[in-house]
Amino acid sequence: MKDFSKEIRAYALRNALEFGKAEAGRILPKLFNHGLDKKDIKKVMPEIARIVSEVNSYDSERRQRELHDLKGVVKEAEKKEEGLPELENAVVGKVITRLAPEPSKYNHIGHALVFMIQYLYAKKYNGKCILRFEDTNPEKSTMEFYNAMKDDLTWLGIKWDAEIIASDDMEKYYELAEKLINNKNAYACKCSQEEIKKLREKMKACKCRSNSAAENLREWKNMLNRKYGEGERTLRLKGDMKSNNGVMRDPVIFRISHAKHFMQGDKYAVWPTYDFENPVEDALNGITHVIRSKEFELRAELHEYILKLLKLKMPIVREIGRYEITGAETQGRIIREMIEKKKVSGWDDPRLVTIKALRRRGFVPQMFEELAQTVGLSKSSGHIDPNVLAAVNRKIIDPTANRYSFVKNPVELKGLKMPEIEKIEVPVHPDKVEKREIKIGKKIFISGDDAKKFKGEEVRLLHLFNVKLGVGGKAKFLSEELLDIQKINWVSDGIDVKILMPDGKWVSGVAERAIENLGEGDIIQFERFGFCRFDKVDEKVAYEFWFSHK
Repeated sequence: MKDFSKEIRAYALRNALEFGKAEAGRILPKLFNHGLDKKDIKKVMPEIARIVSEVNSYDSERRQRELHDLKGVVKEAEKKEEGLPELENAVVGKVITRLAPEPSKYNHIGHALVFMIQYLYAKKYNGKCILRFEDTNPEKSTMEFYNAMKDDLTWLGIKWDAEIIASDDMEKYYELAEKLINNKNAYACKCSQEEIKKLREKMKACKCRSNSAAENLREWKNMLNRKYGEGERTLRLKGDMKSNNGVMRDPVIFRISHAKHFMQGDKYAVWPTYDFENPVEDALNGITHVIRSKEFELRAELHEYILKLLKLKMPIVREIGRYEITGAETQGRIIREMIEKKKVSGWDDPRLVTIKALRRRGFVPQMFEELAQTVGLSKSSGHIDPNVLAAVNRKIIDPTANRYSFVKNPVELKGLKMPEIEKIEVPVHPDKVEKREIKIGKKIFISGDDAKKFKGEEVRLLHLFNVKLGVGGKAKFLSEELLDIQKINWVSDGIDVKILMPDGKWVSGVAERAIENLGEGDIIQFERFGFCRFDKVDEKVAYEFWFSHK
């Protein structure tokens, strides 16, 4: 059997960089294009397992370096096919997708990927994409979140063809509920939430299920006329109490809530649950294809059943894997608690992966689109390593992000007798002809880390000259000759800078004065430190940046 170790390593490295972790199951199929015979599968699997284990122990930088060294091993024909796969029964010009957020929190990257996929499919088939706010939970939906979601989507570059507010269709929901009652498919229930839960677990129906249609209709009218308090009555669908799928056991489809709605005010007191509102809206809006997270897979049977009873058309539904970012919290309830307890500063805290936070850190819309293309319609859930986000974003911003010098915890070079140089000009970017001017004052600073790390060594002050670093910040000028020695950053005539890191901590230092020309939101690279987004100027403290990634 041929030695496939190089091919295995190349594909494992690429797989790990794309998904945060290499998987043996993804590597094996690739080897058939390199001559692997099916009879040799058992022989090659131990080698795949060994190399995958090794690659998963590497950090992102080593993975990138080793994959670069194996350039050419991965066949061009094996590169991921660009674009999204075809949709079932999709007709050009007829496809209608929808974005259906609940305005009860800020969107995170998982939402963004699903939104982007739905939007890209509408574009792929020259169809339409509808933005629908599922705001029928009055306790949670707010104008703040409604506006924030529209802002996020606009920033992502998503252009919806129509905007729909679900709560505007309340009268239609009531009409359809009454139809279910009259057809003996729904009943008014006076059981408490605890009683309903216990009976559903035991697969037993409650006494309310045997009410007559007339009695259920009368109770329904009483609910609408506010004759009951919250929790005193619900409207339940007659499903299948013996079903192995728990959602089919007579689910609640309407409940009473006297909370004031941010748009409808006190107009309504009986609200549809997600399992009723969502499929009904899809049908009313003429949605042809729904792409949603795998977590809703069990609800598909219920949604289809409701639409069948109402004689409404069911769209084609495709569940995809739910992706989370390793080490990041995405649950709105938990994030609210973190904000209340001041564990994070807000929905845009750099420790979060909300669109608002990633945007402020310097992640760009193209990153979300490219990641959505990569995820596609895969049903495999998993965690995306933050290094994958950084790798995709870096590829996009690196060609345009101008370079500047910054030193953390600055240390002044003492006793440095250097040539009389007033200023130098260096490129703003390796690939640009534009220059930036750096003035050379009487003092030169390097980072405290470099002062310790390279003590006693010869180094080159980037773009300037070579020095030998001594103890206590002392330095000796050597020459201006460009030598193959360690390069370090330096600043002279600098300006105070603070950088907010992904762990929520601030890093302080000085940067060259050329940053004074930056505009709010500009994304730059502090050489040998990382990419950062210019956030604002605090006149009393410093220029403030948010760290993007290495």
